[in-house]
Amino acid sequence: MDNIPAKAQFLRNDLAKKLHALDADAPRKWGKMNVQQMIEHMSYSLRQASGKDVYECLTPEENLPRMQAFLASEKPFRENTPNRLLPDEPEAPSKANKEEAIEELQEEINHFFKVFEEDSNKKIMNPFFGLLGYEQWVQLLHKHAWHHLHQFGIEE
Repeated sequence: MDNIPAKAQFLRNDLAKKLHALDADAPRKWGKMNVQQMIEHMSYSLRQASGKDVYECLTPEENLPRMQAFLASEKPFRENTPNRLLPDEPEAPSKANKEEAIEELQEEINHFFKVFEEDSNKKIMNPFFGLLGYEQWVQLLHKHAWHHLHQFGIEE
């Protein structure tokens, strides 16, 4: 997990800027979500990371070391990585527009950092990667953000 402070900085300050610059009708390279659905999906992942939405671990314990090794790596998620917690068809957006979705996402990002500022040793369950601490969550959220930015053609 290289450069966690820079990844945290990206999540706090740069992700929303990249999403603001993304056209609401930008074509996706893969997957089924449109831009607004993707942004709302990112809010969902932040609610997991802060412990607002609680899940049990779905990964068998014997597979967690392999999953956490992938998480710690800089290897990206594959295109069309399945998520068995999501429906086959994306849910309709809940926000009125892309800007409202980004505003909600930024609020969830801020809340995530507040949770770990209040308890830096906190561990929160991820349904696929198991119990994660702050650095692991930042790594996962950064990897997940870039997975979806690449989905809509945004490069690093």
